[in-house]
Amino acid sequence: MAVGESSNHELAGLLYRDHRDWLLGWLRKSLSCPHRAEDLSQDTFVRILNKPDLRQLREPRALLTTIARGLLIDHFRRHSLERAYLDELALLPEQSHPDVEEQALILESLREIERLLGKLSSKACAAFLHNRIDGMGHAEIAERLGVSVPRVRQYLAQGLRQCYIALYGEPT
Repeated sequence: MAVGESSNHELAGLLYRDHRDWLLGWLRKSLSCPHRAEDLSQDTFVRILNKPDLRQLREPRALLTTIARGLLIDHFRRHSLERAYLDELALLPEQSHPDVEEQALILESLREIERLLGKLSSKACAAFLHNRIDGMGHAEIAERLGVSVPRVRQYLAQGLRQCYIALYGEPT
């Protein structure tokens, strides 16, 4: 382990010791599940370990709050997505429900799609999903979103670009 890395890990340990209880309390106010708050607290400190240089850190609680808030947002998005999937699944006859393993794979795919499209604006994401999942045409999407057809084309191009990046990485 490099000298800089060792001191960074020591600093992360000090942050953990000095601020863990405070962060856990902060997270518990936002979550109804103390176990989830504990998980997100640990995930926050794991991210701290990956920070390149903690010696420059002036406001540790601000950094911890920023990281934890991002993790909270991800948690609530994931929960909302899962809830929407399960609500839709409940509308189907029970005999057509996928088995538990297939449901887990579907949820993982939905999370990946959400992560991929999460970089788009809400209208670009909606346009892409309306086109690809609902099979709607450009004019119909434009009317639904209250934008022009050329704007819908731009939104779809943005969605396709995100798919390209997911598959092949950033274009050179």
